[in-house]
Amino acid sequence: MNCGIRVLRLAFKFQIRYYSRKMKHVKLSQTDDLMPTLGLGTWQAPSDVIETTVYKALDLGYRHIDTAFNYNNEEAIGNAIKKWIEDGKGTRKDLFITTKLPHVGNRASDVRKFLELQLSRLKMDYVDLYLIHVPFAFYCNPETLTPLIQHSGEYMLDMETNHITTWKKMEECRNDGLVRNLGLSNFNEAQILKIMKAAELKPQVLQVELHAYFQQMELRKFCSENNIVVTAYAPLGSPGAKEHFVNKYDYNPDTFPDLLGHKDVKEISEAHKKTPAQVLLNFLVAQKIVVIPKSTSEHRLQENMDIFDFDLTPAEMNRLKKLDKGEEGRIFNFLFWKGVESHPEYPFKNPKAVVMEGAQ
Repeated sequence: MNCGIRVLRLAFKFQIRYYSRKMKHVKLSQTDDLMPTLGLGTWQAPSDVIETTVYKALDLGYRHIDTAFNYNNEEAIGNAIKKWIEDGKGTRKDLFITTKLPHVGNRASDVRKFLELQLSRLKMDYVDLYLIHVPFAFYCNPETLTPLIQHSGEYMLDMETNHITTWKKMEECRNDGLVRNLGLSNFNEAQILKIMKAAELKPQVLQVELHAYFQQMELRKFCSENNIVVTAYAPLGSPGAKEHFVNKYDYNPDTFPDLLGHKDVKEISEAHKKTPAQVLLNFLVAQKIVVIPKSTSEHRLQENMDIFDFDLTPAEMNRLKKLDKGEEGRIFNFLFWKGVESHPEYPFKNPKAVVMEGAQ
């Protein structure tokens, strides 16, 4: 009898560990690296705030940090990670760091230059994941490393963007040990497929806008069939973008979705004694989607971590799946970069202005 109880206890313990591991990490297809399913997003996080935030997040248990050249905070993030390691809190191998090749460097001749600059800012010898941030490219002001803009206000587009040659240079950087894994962000299925056909190391991760209002089912199916991990940015509907675009581009606040306040989300959260944000993150992670919510609040950082100790019922999952609005749910279409829809590699069909149209 005691032996039987012991076996049951061991089996139960193993099941918990397996479930926890399965939920908290996904395995990348060609390196077997484990990528945490919860990361800290850092878009719109200024340097003077993000350094403290990243250190705090690492102390709380975050091990996945997502940044980009365009976020202008890589140096502050590097400072935080360096201090955390020097304080004896952990090692570089404990962490999964993602950054991105910028739109002004999206050409083969610029890949290594930008990657080495980013590694220098991050104070690292390598990053765990390097993504092409967007499929289009702008001409670069060499002094400011920002896009060149015409007198009309339109961005100067580099129409000769070649994903294959850029990807090949990224593969070279990986072979030289500067990167462990390669991926894409904001690419469509046809663009991904073109790279896959020419690649030695196929894209392992695709980072795209993804939340309950915009679930990208067809693109996710394609990624699943090709062993590509999907990372969701704006997994909560990007409530922070509302303030940013209302203030910067004079948008009407009513045009922004309120996913956190949706009746179904709130009712499900009350049933589980969880917050709407925790429900929305759990909904995605349960489908093996990596999430990178951004917050600078210690309370919300902790709250966003507490998503692995409950299960949504099949009925609740279906209820949330029905919130999908398809293309009408897209928030980010990049039309705030005036003229970008004229680029031959602009990734979205029918660039209707859902939220961002008309931005300068």
